[in-house]
Amino acid sequence: MAEGKLVEVYFDGECPLCTREVDLLRRLDRRGRVQFTDIAAPDFITAVTPDEHADFMARIRGRLPDGTMLEGVEVFRRLYAAVGFGPLVAVTRAPGVAQLLDAGYRVFARNRLRLTGRCAPDGTCSVPRTKEA
Repeated sequence: MAEGKLVEVYFDGECPLCTREVDLLRRLDRRGRVQFTDIAAPDFITAVTPDEHADFMARIRGRLPDGTMLEGVEVFRRLYAAVGFGPLVAVTRAPGVAQLLDAGYRVFARNRLRLTGRCAPDGTCSVPRTKEA
């Protein structure tokens, strides 16, 4: 991770909803505290094993400067805290709210490809590991 960053987020650059949120975060990240890594980029795809790539595709991941890996709602908390929304993040940790957000994200993550229109006509929802040149 680049020096001075508070969190690195691994996002699916081919997911329309994901890229909209990343675009918003980039605009809000005026201090350059977030490092954005596109897991759909050819250089990322070739740098990891198929199982590792599948893990990254299954749910949002993040990494702290000390190398600690995060996943799920905690990544969003760290991202939004890094861009100045600390008070809002504190609310997401409240009992009941945290469990609701975690459950909602798990449902979204399981259905992300279908919800973002990335399933085949036969109903299969998988992301190819390699990209066409």
